[in-house]
Amino acid sequence: MNDFLRQVVLSQEQIRQRVSELAREILSLYGDTRLILISILKGSVIFMSDLVRQLPPSTEFYFLQLSSYRDATVPQGKPDFYALPVPDLRGQHVLLVEDILDTGQSLEYAQRHFLEMKPASLRICVLLAKEGYESSPMPKPDFLGFVIPREFVVGYGLDYQERYRGLPEIGIPADL
Repeated sequence: MNDFLRQVVLSQEQIRQRVSELAREILSLYGDTRLILISILKGSVIFMSDLVRQLPPSTEFYFLQLSSYRDATVPQGKPDFYALPVPDLRGQHVLLVEDILDTGQSLEYAQRHFLEMKPASLRICVLLAKEGYESSPMPKPDFLGFVIPREFVVGYGLDYQERYRGLPEIGIPADL
């Protein structure tokens, strides 16, 4: 463990292994079909980077920036949306890539936004979901890495006030 984390929730090796398993699950569904990944920034960029390297070279990826935590440890209502260019998604297979499913508001917003573009399919891949996500009315992931306790976590792209994103493991910060 490092000095930044009070507790490691997921080790670097656990994450690496599960991302590889998720890539195999995605490949078993899509095969060589053209696939467009859309990473919800900033938290999912490391996850998406590791994931896309295990998918066919023809896989495309783009970004959507949403912010709902706003320097807090719990989501702060409706997410802020920052438009970034994406291709025409009409008739395309799209996979939204998100770091963590907490309240589900960011995913619901992104899902609604991209469904308006009439993709052939729109699925969701989430690295982490907090316990109890199943009872939420929000969108459920089609691909899920881990279910974790309802604790605020950082590392592997997840941050607290922009810090801790580069930690290779996921854990509970020591200073909160």
